Amino acid sequence: MTPTRSMRRVGGTVDVLVIGAGHSGLAMSRALSLRSIDHLVIERGEVANSWRRERWDSLRLLTPNWMSRLPDYRYQGDDPDGYMAAGEVAEFVSQYATTIAAPVITGTTVTRVEPAAGGYRVATNHGEWRCRAVVLASGACTLPVVPKVAEGVPVSVSQVTTHAYRNPSQLEEGGVLVVGASATGLQLAQEIHASGRPVTLAVGEHVRMPRLYRGRDVQWWMLAAGVLDQCLEEMDDPLRARRLPSPQLVGTRERATLDLNVLREQGVEIVGRLMGVRDGRAQFSGSLRNVCALADLKMNRLLALFDEWAERTGVDVEVGPPERYAGTVPDTAPRLGLTLGQDVRTIVWATGYRPDFSWLDVPAFDRRGQLKHDGGVVEAPGIYVLGLPFLRRRKSSFMHGAEDDVRDLGAHLAQHLDRTVPLQVSGVAM
Repeated sequence: MTPTRSMRRVGGTVDVLVIGAGHSGLAMSRALSLRSIDHLVIERGEVANSWRRERWDSLRLLTPNWMSRLPDYRYQGDDPDGYMAAGEVAEFVSQYATTIAAPVITGTTVTRVEPAAGGYRVATNHGEWRCRAVVLASGACTLPVVPKVAEGVPVSVSQVTTHAYRNPSQLEEGGVLVVGASATGLQLAQEIHASGRPVTLAVGEHVRMPRLYRGRDVQWWMLAAGVLDQCLEEMDDPLRARRLPSPQLVGTRERATLDLNVLREQGVEIVGRLMGVRDGRAQFSGSLRNVCALADLKMNRLLALFDEWAERTGVDVEVGPPERYAGTVPDTAPRLGLTLGQDVRTIVWATGYRPDFSWLDVPAFDRRGQLKHDGGVVEAPGIYVLGLPFLRRRKSSFMHGAEDDVRDLGAHLAQHLDRTVPLQVSGVAM
């Protein structure tokens, strides 16, 4: 693909390079433009590439359309309470790039970022750049996480990650084991079961939520009650807060709730966490009952928080009465094993993602290979990261959360530039 050159130079120097033209990178571009900071946004594919190329066919946002906003831009369609499909998200983000005239170079893959005199050298498949600051906005969901237990799965059993999954037609006939019970795992278990395949869902720690509460979308409550604005510093265990799975939600026209009870009623078998594979059998934890009880407890605490806020602010008169939900304790003891290749022909790993910073050659990683940063300020002067779960606030990984994060980090970046010496301009004129 030929790069789209939106600036005067191809290679050379620039104050700031933003890596990734998704919503986070473009939001930062807007923040930098408002400060008149010279910058470029480099994208390996197209604008909003992951929404175009790396999502399953039926995926929709977990947040209602009215929450879709970016700096100086917001949803203007006729379905504010709906949930955008992946293609619609790609179009929304692309229109934003056009509206703000973001200086994006597409089809350009970053291969290495390393320290250099006065800042950093950024190597790409279309030349090299020198810059004083780098913003990592390549996304948190780049590489699928597959647990080590997968190594023991017999070769006769197909394995598919959610990164590669598109629809049930690509799966073999026969039983399917979906591993992971966050939003993705539940949605795929329901979709695959509807295709006529027997589905077993392996459940570990999860976050249960109703789609609607007291007549309003649960995300409305999360935003209005201040939960999404909670800062990392407010959490008792910040590291754990960043590792929490996404809530069990689905965006549908009916605004329906999707939880383990719904799946069980539809015929999906619910089992405990996948603990290992031995002699061709998948082995599951016997702690499902306790895991579900804990998720139910936390959900009802959250709903009680909403009720308290509604009463305190007078919102009580505008919404329905308080609600509570039946527990998700299985009706019968779940089985603790399945024969792979017989009961299960395909395993779908819905076990999360991690960012890919393999091209980042700076001393800013811990012993586990995790990028070290303080609210997006990386432990390498002049490098910033965006879009990670609970980066600065609970809403950081949501589209609407980028606005506050880029305002804060943009100010920090501007101060960094004020303290450094501008690079000597070089490069090739277009």
